[in-house]
Amino acid sequence: MAADLFRVEIPLPGSPLKYLNSYVIRGGGRNLIIDTGLNRPLCLQAMRDCLHFLGIDLKHTDFYITHLHADHLGLLDKLAVQGSSRVFFNHREADQFGGDFGVGEMLRHSVRAGFPEVEIAAIDFTPSTIYGSEVRPDFCLVQEDDRIRCGGYDFRCIETPGHTKGHICLYEEQKGILISGDHILNDISPIIQLWSDDENPLADYLASLQKVAALDVDLVLPGHRTTFTDCKRRIEELRQHHHNRIAEVLDIVHDDSLQSAYQVAAQMNWNLEFTSWEELPVAQRWFATGEANAHLKYVQEQGEVRRREINGKFFFYSAD
Repeated sequence: MAADLFRVEIPLPGSPLKYLNSYVIRGGGRNLIIDTGLNRPLCLQAMRDCLHFLGIDLKHTDFYITHLHADHLGLLDKLAVQGSSRVFFNHREADQFGGDFGVGEMLRHSVRAGFPEVEIAAIDFTPSTIYGSEVRPDFCLVQEDDRIRCGGYDFRCIETPGHTKGHICLYEEQKGILISGDHILNDISPIIQLWSDDENPLADYLASLQKVAALDVDLVLPGHRTTFTDCKRRIEELRQHHHNRIAEVLDIVHDDSLQSAYQVAAQMNWNLEFTSWEELPVAQRWFATGEANAHLKYVQEQGEVRRREINGKFFFYSAD
């Protein structure tokens, strides 16, 4: 892949993603591990086996976490050595680390988005809660243009909010390498959801794509699936995907009736092996509602739809 840079596949049991890509840089004096996997015995064993094979001493190893999702940070408290390891993390999400990782707020907002309350109890949020890191490290907080150096690598922090509000990629300009976390994936579209009334994650995401498109990237190292080389092509595909979603949402809302994000999501086309909305597992319907909600917020901010609150729930209608 590159000198002293290794990709480690950490299994994600029960997830369609199958594994997380953790990246290990063997740096001589100090090493760097980028993202870790879930806090589960199978994940820990896979990581330890690889580190043993590579000859990595955790007492001389630092960590970088791309964003606040348990599959990227869960093993921190099992791997980071107190008093020795530095843990680099974004400044926007540090306060959310620990507890329920924001799950409570997401659930409250999903009810306002029209998701049936009786079905919420059936959603398994275990990976976001008990499989996260059990201990909050003392972070070295980073932001745009901060540098993280290890061995022959000099990474620049690139803030790329959208998938989460604090997501940060690492860019090695001299080597043309982008460690993209979940910002850009090769064969699947990163989830862009809205579960807060004061954010516009799709607008953030599209702006982040534009920022990365301006970089000279030869190799993309994503958080899931395969590595790839044509970064600009993939960015254009992701842009088009979301513009198609925007057009779809506008077509649905333009029938002049009041509709919640849940109702809009039920009418959208999802690339899943089910013949009807009702057949989708409840978790899939929840994710779809969050995606619809993000696109509705985007077109609301663009002035193309309007929103009305009725009995504590949000409904959208055409601005025409």
